[in-house]
Amino acid sequence: MSSTPPAHLHLAVALDGTGWHPASWREPAARPRDLFTAGYWTDLITEAERGLLDFVTIEDGLGPQSDHPWAADERTDRVRGRLDAVLIASRVAPLTRHIGLVPTVVATHTEPFHISKAIATLDHISGGRAGLRVRITARQDEAAHFGRRTIRRIDSLGTPYAQEVITELFDEAADHVEVVRRLWDSWEDDAEIRDAATGRFIDRDKLHHIGFEGRFFSVKGPSITPRPPQGQPPVTALAHGTVPYRLLARQADIGYVTPHDTAQARAIVAEIRAEQQAAGRAGQTLHVFGDLLVLLDDSRAEAEARRDRLDALAGEPYTGDAPVFTGTARQLADVLEESAEQGLSGFRLRPAVAGHDLPRITRDLVPELQRRRRFRDAYGSGTLRGLLGLARPANRYSAAVA
Repeated sequence: MSSTPPAHLHLAVALDGTGWHPASWREPAARPRDLFTAGYWTDLITEAERGLLDFVTIEDGLGPQSDHPWAADERTDRVRGRLDAVLIASRVAPLTRHIGLVPTVVATHTEPFHISKAIATLDHISGGRAGLRVRITARQDEAAHFGRRTIRRIDSLGTPYAQEVITELFDEAADHVEVVRRLWDSWEDDAEIRDAATGRFIDRDKLHHIGFEGRFFSVKGPSITPRPPQGQPPVTALAHGTVPYRLLARQADIGYVTPHDTAQARAIVAEIRAEQQAAGRAGQTLHVFGDLLVLLDDSRAEAEARRDRLDALAGEPYTGDAPVFTGTARQLADVLEESAEQGLSGFRLRPAVAGHDLPRITRDLVPELQRRRRFRDAYGSGTLRGLLGLARPANRYSAAVA
């Protein structure tokens, strides 16, 4: 009988406003009056760090939140408005020591040069704990903010026009990430000399033009920000089908997926691995995390009653892209272990009510996973790549690599 301990699971939390349930802001633990303060986000992220989580993602967008996936709505009984995710992460970074900080950035209307230096800056500020969650937008109202492209309103993904637009936006996102990655490498690690005696601050030969010419971008480089401490901060993305799975295969270090049962989880992982091989990245680590919205209480009955109360406040049952778990921390641990057997290496949990369900994750679920030897007892690395088991990549432009 093997004495090899079971593999540790990776665990992240997705932070979105007061929580992922649309009525979360009306719960006593929600703190809606603090939502647009630095203290609110500091409290959430330090709580996640208390639970030894790998990282947090911070949601963001380029238009007000909407119950319609492809258009704005006029509802006033939901949280609307956000703080900038990169700036939240930068504010909280000096107040944390271990947890990864992964803000969301919309590639569709944002220049990769700006994103590369923003995430590189976050990596410097945090001492190597930055990541990037890249996403697209096909919303007509968000395109109208910028005036550089026209997107007709999409009401369903089932139309040929919608599929054409989505495919093009994901191809653009793949190029966007490629430019970002090249810009991170445009400074060699030892490009800065900082020798006051000789008056040499920088070795100009170790800054490189990236010369990217593609369908969507033409970027000369180099960046204005030195190479990040991690070399390449981890890139992550959420994917729901073949087209976004290809983005994961081509450019991501972590993909978030939303299987609703173990058979679907197994099929999704197999499809992503096939796409990864087709992209020529079969030898590289690509984590696949399952996304779950969670309502955690002392009993399943309590959690179900709370969900019913939230649904009543929202005026309709909650439905979303990810499966919803309603129960206890022990029951959730069972689900995570079963799902991990299908090839998932970690999970990104979405607290239904951040003020209630995040502490349940850190103070109930994490100890349960530790008892099962499925989660760490202490942070073992100072960088996000280290926590994820990702080696620091060599610089593609350095003479040593050449």
